[in-house]
Amino acid sequence: MEDELWLTAREAAEHCGVSLVTVYSWVRRGHLKVEGLDHRGQKLFRHLDVARVEKATRAKAKRVLVPAA
Repeated sequence: MEDELWLTAREAAEHCGVSLVTVYSWVRRGHLKVEGLDHRGQKLFRHLDVARVEKATRAKAKRVLVPAA
């Protein structure tokens, strides 16, 4: 567990290129789990979990978007 990379919500948002609201939306919907708190009480997420959720979200967006004719 010491080897894992942890991200705050803000860092996760910046890493994925999404808003902070989107990260909290992932949490609210159950796609992303808060794994702990840092020394300032900020929520922490595992880097791999954040990457997994981002990949799934982007894959779903591609299925939903229809190219313009």
